[in-house]
Amino acid sequence: MSDGVKTNGLAGWIDARFPMTKMWEEHVSKYYAPRNFNVWYYFGSLAMLVLVNQILTGIWLTMNYNPSAEGAFSSVLYIMRDVEWGWLIRYMHSTGASAFFIVIYLHMFRALLYGSYKKPRELIWLFGMLIYLVLMAEAFMGYLLPWGQMSYWGAQVITSLFGAIPGFGDALATWIRGDYNISGVTLNRFFALHVIALPLVLVFLVIAHILALHEVGSNNPDGIDIKKNKDSNGVPKDGIPFHPYYTVKDTFGVGVFLFFFAAVIFFAPEFGGLFLEKPNFEPADPLATPDHIAPVWYFTAFYSILRAVPDKFLGVVAMGAAIFLLFLLPWIDRGRVRSIRYRGLGYKIALALFAIAFVFLSYLGLQAPSMEILGWTVTTWARICSAVYFAFFAFLLIYTLFGLEKTKPVPERVKH
Repeated sequence: MSDGVKTNGLAGWIDARFPMTKMWEEHVSKYYAPRNFNVWYYFGSLAMLVLVNQILTGIWLTMNYNPSAEGAFSSVLYIMRDVEWGWLIRYMHSTGASAFFIVIYLHMFRALLYGSYKKPRELIWLFGMLIYLVLMAEAFMGYLLPWGQMSYWGAQVITSLFGAIPGFGDALATWIRGDYNISGVTLNRFFALHVIALPLVLVFLVIAHILALHEVGSNNPDGIDIKKNKDSNGVPKDGIPFHPYYTVKDTFGVGVFLFFFAAVIFFAPEFGGLFLEKPNFEPADPLATPDHIAPVWYFTAFYSILRAVPDKFLGVVAMGAAIFLLFLLPWIDRGRVRSIRYRGLGYKIALALFAIAFVFLSYLGLQAPSMEILGWTVTTWARICSAVYFAFFAFLLIYTLFGLEKTKPVPERVKH
């Protein structure tokens, strides 16, 4: 029995022992979402889809993967050449990693557009940022597993950054690697974290993220809380059941996404070296350093910030601060309205510059520091974009804290 609704048969037997129908109603069929969701609201469900893809393909890959310095690279070749459909599963996993970050970045940008991090959704945002942080760790651990040249040297560079911390940095870097340099011990430990520990944490955080979302209700493009305006039955007047309306809508979004996802897998799985770098098709060689070492594209914005600072320790601090400030966004932004539709011109310009700076930093992180663009080196451009990145948070605090933002009136009901 669930909320006074009796169910018979197998469903009734389960409901008497487990709240299956109750959970379905609370989180799907009787969860009322705003009726004005637009295309930006596809990316949450797409993130769930990619997470499932990564878990399932990852399970299949581990069945034939050898987590040792001697056998890792050859086991990847074995998967690609000899395992039935192994090449497809591997490309689904490698393409899925990049797809995960694409949809996550777009999901986060939607939150910036419509103020989905503002009260009462601060905890939703914090859970989301923790998901992002764990996802970066998960991707970094998985990046080493192919044991190619870029995997090896990229991990060597990233882990050495911890050595810049005064006092205990070297000990911390050695503890993370399990050795003085990247070795088979590091590979085995990263494999365990990548396939067991971090996925468990990630799934837990995703569940917490969804539960927190359903507790306070979804935001919408108008930034209006639909729970404040209900009919005599307690149903939000501007809400519609998530199922079947948004399950059908999300199914369409999944179809469009899978079209592009399949196109990349079958026609451009390397994606010009962004998804799978050329040096990673060579086995790791500790005695041969690649000409240019750069992390995968989804880390390069923060890598650019790191390289923009001459001092190694201050560069690590700046890189960490760039992520930490995102956690503080609900308290930095003191604006009275949520949606960009009703916010002041200053916020719109600042957000546009912030997004451009982040994308350009991602591009710069893939280039050699000495390369010139329009007469300026990559390092110079990285410093300019880093300044724009951090200036966004400083501007937002001053702009909203001192009441400098001129907002438009927010309607009482959501617009169709």
